[in-house]
Amino acid sequence: MTMAEITQRDLRSRSREIMDAVERGQSFTVTRDGHRIGELIPLRHRRRFVSREEFAAMSRNAPDAGLDAFRADQNAAANHELGSAYDR
Repeated sequence: MTMAEITQRDLRSRSREIMDAVERGQSFTVTRDGHRIGELIPLRHRRRFVSREEFAAMSRNAPDAGLDAFRADQNAAANHELGSAYDR
């Protein structure tokens, strides 16, 4: 699927029309002086809720990581969150 090309001037003068199209799922490549400078693409909406039944069904086929690996992952996540965000 190719993206429609629009100029920076088109984006500026038709911004509402273009943003409405993006909201409906259309993507655009923005050009300036004939050079491609960016893309406007719709955001993907991720689901926030997974039902208990769906989670259980997905988990049935998950590999068994083992209790020790699970605890190590939990400890690493807990230790990571205690540090300063600026240390990363």
